[in-house]
Amino acid sequence: MNKKIKVGILGATGMVGQRLMSLLKNHPWFEVTVVAASRKSAGKKLGSLTIYSVEDDIDVIAKKCNFVFCAIDAKGEQKDFIKKIEEAYAEKGLPVVSNNSAHRWTEDVPMIMPEINPQHLDIIPIQKKNRGWTTGFIITKPNCSIQSYVPLLHAWKDFNPQKIIVSTYQAISGAGKTFGTWPEMVDNVIPYIGGEEEKSEKEPSKIFANINKKKKNKFILEKKLQISANCIRVPVSDGHMATINIQFGKKVSKEKLIKALKEFKNPLDVLDLPSAPKPFLTYFEEENRPQTKLDRDLHGGMGISVGRIREDSVFSWKCVALSHNTIRGAAGGSILNAELLVKKGLIKYS
Repeated sequence: MNKKIKVGILGATGMVGQRLMSLLKNHPWFEVTVVAASRKSAGKKLGSLTIYSVEDDIDVIAKKCNFVFCAIDAKGEQKDFIKKIEEAYAEKGLPVVSNNSAHRWTEDVPMIMPEINPQHLDIIPIQKKNRGWTTGFIITKPNCSIQSYVPLLHAWKDFNPQKIIVSTYQAISGAGKTFGTWPEMVDNVIPYIGGEEEKSEKEPSKIFANINKKKKNKFILEKKLQISANCIRVPVSDGHMATINIQFGKKVSKEKLIKALKEFKNPLDVLDLPSAPKPFLTYFEEENRPQTKLDRDLHGGMGISVGRIREDSVFSWKCVALSHNTIRGAAGGSILNAELLVKKGLIKYS
């Protein structure tokens, strides 16, 4: 691809927006041609680009790019605002690749982890028909807290995972903070992250859902899988670690669990996407791995690392997993979604 696809970033001044900017700087397919943020930032410069208002300059932005990433921070009542903004851009004919939670539970909007549920993109023509959109549509990605353990459940689906207790140890960048801006986190652990446990328990039900074959206008959620989550903020800059206890419906050995990880059939391997890690899942034999500082940047921060698979005294098995929250769990995951859309012909050159 010699000619690059023109990209806009909504919420470009925030932490995820800035991460998108850095990851897209030398991207072989995409070029950032327009950036936008709140009204108070409009008119200022971000590098060589002038910042536009996400709500006032939609027409101008739509003429400068082929699609947009939405990295506006969604909190509380802000979610309704973001829904309207994303719908406004889609109505203008732009695909919207969202990083936030505003549309995750909208019935005809797919929530994509490309290695797990790329087939959910099949609902996009239905979404467009429902809303009278031509070339525009919205997709989103799941919360960063589920990135490390949902891939394992998918890799081990043949063993019938039934009940899961997961505890996530989440970096401060997940709150948009650094140690400089959040000194209270130094030498501290906070046993509560607002909304995270609910997202961790419920979002997998949409990832593992099926499209309603009769009405074809929404997803039928996976309801058999039971997940109990504890989400804790820890004094780490980047990287979300998870401990996972799993009850399987079928008897399985450690060797088979490891083999399933190593032989995971990644649907992206044949697509040659620039941001897709190879391999997607890495198992460490060492008892003290994965470690956040050592392993969060695996495959450019897009790989998922797993270790310490061992028998559980209450459930079947337990293990530890790690993902990079601002790359795989945020900006990088959104870029991978966009690359998948290009390969599927849903994002095109102008």
